[in-house]
Amino acid sequence: MTMNRITAGQNDAGERLDRFLSTVVPDSSRSDMQGRIKAGIVKVNGETVKPNYKVKDGDEIIVEERELVDSDIVPEDLDLDIIYEDSDVAVVYKPKGMVVHPSAGHTGGTLVNGLMHQLDELSGINGELRPGIVHRIDKDTSGLLMVAKNDVVHRDLVEQLVDKSVTRKYTALVHGVIPHDKGTVEAPIGRNPRERQEMAVVDDGKEAVTHFNVLERFKDYTLVECILETGRTHQIRVHMQYIGYPIAGDPKYGPRKTMDVGGQLLHAGVVGFTHPVSGERLEFSAGLPDDFEAVLEELRRVEK
Repeated sequence: MTMNRITAGQNDAGERLDRFLSTVVPDSSRSDMQGRIKAGIVKVNGETVKPNYKVKDGDEIIVEERELVDSDIVPEDLDLDIIYEDSDVAVVYKPKGMVVHPSAGHTGGTLVNGLMHQLDELSGINGELRPGIVHRIDKDTSGLLMVAKNDVVHRDLVEQLVDKSVTRKYTALVHGVIPHDKGTVEAPIGRNPRERQEMAVVDDGKEAVTHFNVLERFKDYTLVECILETGRTHQIRVHMQYIGYPIAGDPKYGPRKTMDVGGQLLHAGVVGFTHPVSGERLEFSAGLPDDFEAVLEELRRVEK
């Protein structure tokens, strides 16, 4: 059972529990939270409460994810682009706008629904909702993901992520002109204490390291390649915002006046790993999606 653990702060005190949780639990709504509270799968300081319970500073809240039954997660023909596949692993391209795995708010149209249709086997380590899923990228980030077909391979790929031997390169368009050609952001990331649905650089966060190289400069933007050494939630988006160059189009971490392109211009273009069975080093790449390329072409056209 997946659980969200939340500690209420001073600014949250006095808020109705259902309303508060709908703002801090991903892919949730107030009615969804009311249902979970009434079902007894929300505990405040270890006790069940009513939806109108008023949150207190320091409350320890546990919210269990609703378990989807097998019939909720059905294979769908989504015509996924499988970049590579053998009997143990696969590499798949996730388009912008697609959620990686089902949740209470997204039971269909996810990458997992498509994988269940196109691949014969998927690992089960991450449970029924995340078969084969070794790592994730955000809904509005496009790019490549590793997929495990059995549990032995899954464990090996996770170990490679832990020991930082997986290559993960992203292309991003950021606001501002970065003056130096390369750099490293080493700043811990954790939950934003002032905005629970966001991550931030915080003193007690987890280690997070992002390397970047400048690919192209424009009048008001810079195209960069970001290389992940660690893989924290929203890491590149948070780190680039932290150093003053937020990703263009990012509705959560970008400036108020940013490009209206349906989400952040961030693309996971390269993934590389050692094959868990053969020991061969593999690396795969995927070009930028059309909407990203169109933005770059327009910037180049304007600046000619």
